[in-house]
Amino acid sequence: MTVDSAPLAPTVWWARTSDADSALLRLLDEGERTRNARFRRQADRDRHLLGRALARLALADLAGCPPEKVTFDLRCRSCEDKERAGARAGDEEPHGKPHPSGPAQGLEISVSHSGDWVALAVSEGPAVGIDVEGVSVTRDVEGLADYTLADVERQAWLRLPAVERAVAFFGYWARKEALLKATGLGLSGGLRRVAVSPPHAPARLLAWEGGGGPDAVWLSDLDRGTDYRSALAVLTDRPVEAVVRAPEDTTALLRS
Repeated sequence: MTVDSAPLAPTVWWARTSDADSALLRLLDEGERTRNARFRRQADRDRHLLGRALARLALADLAGCPPEKVTFDLRCRSCEDKERAGARAGDEEPHGKPHPSGPAQGLEISVSHSGDWVALAVSEGPAVGIDVEGVSVTRDVEGLADYTLADVERQAWLRLPAVERAVAFFGYWARKEALLKATGLGLSGGLRRVAVSPPHAPARLLAWEGGGGPDAVWLSDLDRGTDYRSALAVLTDRPVEAVVRAPEDTTALLRS
């Protein structure tokens, strides 16, 4: 097997929100601490803190540097596309997907959180996107489906028994958002533009309307129990063998 055809091995880290500790604030830069303080709900502060702290520690370990040397550039692909088209993106504060800089430049990350979990994906090269969604049987998924599911997805979804639709809906959502995050577009890229296989079938991209779609993508579901749906996307045509770390490994890393 040549080097180019060797499987890629992105790492997925899972953190419980109970791992949040104010001592981790030392790992955030001034802007991140300011943003963290703006969140009104403690749960939101905890998720943001864990995402940033875990990303910095995991990247520092790969880059062989102290975590405080790891920096991030926030880049919004939608804004960059508008600027290239001659439209001003405005004077907004930096936002978008975090791209590691400094000693960790060249590595790729994606962060997601829902309920009790924070997920981090780290890749040594190709862009990654990760998403985790808590399954809610009380939300109006029928209404959400109207602006979330592409036509082919909605047709397959409506053929499911009614009792299965809520779980399947969040399976669709996780796959689609993982893809959009990998490209750097995020939800601004439009969930209905992306069509993926039904949640009961192996994950794959079926269609991408309009421009901006990836040339190649690897897509897979991640297991986070019956109450969550999660997916990982890697923009590559090479085989992928994701390394999923146990939550206990994350706890140890955060306390190191």
